Amino acid sequence: MFPHQAPKDKQLVFFPYWRIKGMLFACNPQGVNQKIIDVSHQAVASNYIPHSLGLRSQALKLQFVTPETEGRFLKPTRSLEHVIQTFEQRFSKTLTKPLLHQSHIGETISLIYSPAYIKDKIYDAILNQPVSSTLPDDFDIDQFQGGPPHWQIQFISTLCPKCGWDSEGGRDSLVLLCKNCTTAWYSAGKSLKQLKFGLYPSSGEIIGLYLPFWRIRANITGIQLESYADLIKVANLPRVAQNGWQALGFRFWVPAFKVRPRVFLRLSTNMTLSQPSENLTVELPGIRHQPITLPISEAVESLKMNLFSFIKPQSRLMDIVPQIGIEAKSVGLAYVPLQEGHHEFIHPKLQFAINKNTLRLSKNL
Repeated sequence: MFPHQAPKDKQLVFFPYWRIKGMLFACNPQGVNQKIIDVSHQAVASNYIPHSLGLRSQALKLQFVTPETEGRFLKPTRSLEHVIQTFEQRFSKTLTKPLLHQSHIGETISLIYSPAYIKDKIYDAILNQPVSSTLPDDFDIDQFQGGPPHWQIQFISTLCPKCGWDSEGGRDSLVLLCKNCTTAWYSAGKSLKQLKFGLYPSSGEIIGLYLPFWRIRANITGIQLESYADLIKVANLPRVAQNGWQALGFRFWVPAFKVRPRVFLRLSTNMTLSQPSENLTVELPGIRHQPITLPISEAVESLKMNLFSFIKPQSRLMDIVPQIGIEAKSVGLAYVPLQEGHHEFIHPKLQFAINKNTLRLSKNL
């Protein structure tokens, strides 16, 4: 909810809004386009309140609703699915046609309550200014379902399920690490699930940062892509297939952290085309590592866009996109060590770099 500045004698009514924040990817015959989205929409249909929160959800500080919060909280009547469909129709009008495939990746979905109070008009309780015209005589706020907030934040234990030691992770991390038994745990519902992970080998250089990636093996239909040799053909890479490459299983590599869409797609494509084949060592990353903020489900959803970004020639997309299906078989976590430069972190062998400011600003996504 937004904090308010309403007079103390006013009875507050909180109007709900759905907020969707994330990355939008769209595939057309020319390739893959991407953009950041941060939009909101009424969760209760009414002509007397604004249809969206505008920039407030980005500019104002939010606080959690607790059972002790005073006021009447209206129950959402517009489903999240309805609002997502509305947004997709709106964004589709601005995308290049024909649209072959569209995905929302890394969404953060929130229900935000905006405070108001009612006199002859509906008044915004943040600025104490009217947001509606004069209300009709038959207007009754009780026609909207609602009441006190009978819910609260739920917590799960972060003790390591294997050894009982304190597990560690950033405040926004989805994965917790246990230094006592060298395990990684992923939040799944009301419990923690063990996760396969490892460190990509370094060459003895000083490590500036460990960057996490999801390594995903998948069943792919509609195109032959099971090995590194198949990847060379699909991506039309300037390489000659060597003996044994047919036996190297193909894996998608996806950043396990949120970052700007263009950088996200570039890292996914570059790492997937590189297909690092070195064996990972089961050990924890150093003190400095990027928190894992992209869920496995969102990484799996990005696989089609990852594939479409490197298929060559792109003129094939029109024919093959409708036929392609991807189903994840196994998921693991790989920490890649990077050297620190003045303005970026670098991996010379894999030939990629990422700007420090890009990582710093990604915390706001």
